[in-house]
Amino acid sequence: MEVHNNINIDINKNIINECEIENTNETYKNNYSVQELNIIRDKIEQMTKFNQVEVLRILNKNKNIILNENKYGIHVNLSEVSNSVVEELKNYVNYVMMQEKTLNIDEQQKEMFKIKYFSKDIKDNSSK
Repeated sequence: MEVHNNINIDINKNIINECEIENTNETYKNNYSVQELNIIRDKIEQMTKFNQVEVLRILNKNKNIILNENKYGIHVNLSEVSNSVVEELKNYVNYVMMQEKTLNIDEQQKEMFKIKYFSKDIKDNSSK
């Protein structure tokens, strides 16, 4: 019986040592730095609700991602998300940013045309 007890103790020591090693290494599932993940997070937080729902769909496609929901929103630990999912998030964030930039340029151009061609002063001058 003593041998059996010693084996159990050794097994428990190995389990504890493996847990300690995992906690000290802080291994991540992706190769992105904390700064890069923070930038992605900040850009997602600045998006409209519609775009944030689309981000949630991207995250929800992968069943390995843990989504934590409370009254303040849905929280995800991006350091535990795989490279492919983070890359997909980056692509979507870039797409939304380019879309907003293009829309802003179009709106500025529309206002410029409005002032140039549809101003009341121009109509009055052309009728004289």
